[in-house]
Amino acid sequence: MTSEPDLSRRRWLKGGLAPARPENTLPWAKDWLRFTDGCTRCGDCLAACPERIIVQGDGGFPVLDFGRGECTFCGRCAETCGQDIFSATTERPWRQFAQIGASCLAYHGVHCRSCEDSCEPRAICFKPQLGAISRPELDRERCNGCGACVAGCPATAIKILTQEST
Repeated sequence: MTSEPDLSRRRWLKGGLAPARPENTLPWAKDWLRFTDGCTRCGDCLAACPERIIVQGDGGFPVLDFGRGECTFCGRCAETCGQDIFSATTERPWRQFAQIGASCLAYHGVHCRSCEDSCEPRAICFKPQLGAISRPELDRERCNGCGACVAGCPATAIKILTQEST
């Protein structure tokens, strides 16, 4: 008996034949079906990531854990992979952006700007409101989906989503 889960049986029992796409795939990863068909789960991308945000997800496939930090788009995950599962790193890495949830402290009257402070592209800003605490506003055009805002959020109110999941 192997230690690897039987993904086909697992998928069948969950009601689907294709592996479920996780929320946070690696930058430049091709579509999830092509990625999982070609990925050998060798761990080279995990070892290559200087930020250490690539972890083994469902079935041992690599996914990003933004709770550990941000993606700097260094491209090492794609460069070290010997399989044809990544697009060229000269292309846009993905179409993802942050989503700020209802548990945001500012929505509950608590002054917090940790997401704005950690957002290098300045996609999150707080506009002053008369008689109230400023609330975060996200500019989806500026957001690159790096996840820097996720790890710094004390309320775990931020998720990174793909445009397909909204």
